[in-house]
Amino acid sequence: MLAFGNKYHYEKSMVIKAPKEKVWQQISSMKTFNRWNPWMKLDPNMKLAYSGNEGEIGDKYCWDSKNDDAGAGCQEIKELVPNQKQKTEMIFKRPFDGQATSEIVLSPEGNDTKVTWTMDTEQETWMKIMRPMMDYQMGKSYEEGLTNLKNLVEK
Repeated sequence: MLAFGNKYHYEKSMVIKAPKEKVWQQISSMKTFNRWNPWMKLDPNMKLAYSGNEGEIGDKYCWDSKNDDAGAGCQEIKELVPNQKQKTEMIFKRPFDGQATSEIVLSPEGNDTKVTWTMDTEQETWMKIMRPMMDYQMGKSYEEGLTNLKNLVEK
């Protein structure tokens, strides 16, 4: 079990029946990302504060919830390659401190778009035993998020 390295990587992909330009509209800013972000539903009363220029590097939102499942933190766009890739950094403040990066990469598959969503973080040694549980939770959340995105884009 402790043979895991300190780096944790998770990714999930889904093919959406739409051109990448249409998918891009839903991932290119934090406001549009939050239309399908699966963690938004954890707390309907979550406080959100947006800053920076929407759809540009530095576009950021911070969340604060009294619900420990949602916790508190910020997510900021660090890289944008139009119609191809969005990269963000997340800083978690509650229920624990942490940092992670996430990428959403779009690649054409005929007339459709394959969306690959990743997360990378460093883990403390004690967290390594949680990996199977993390994989399960990430899988559920990413599946839900990608399904939300698919439903939004394909309608």
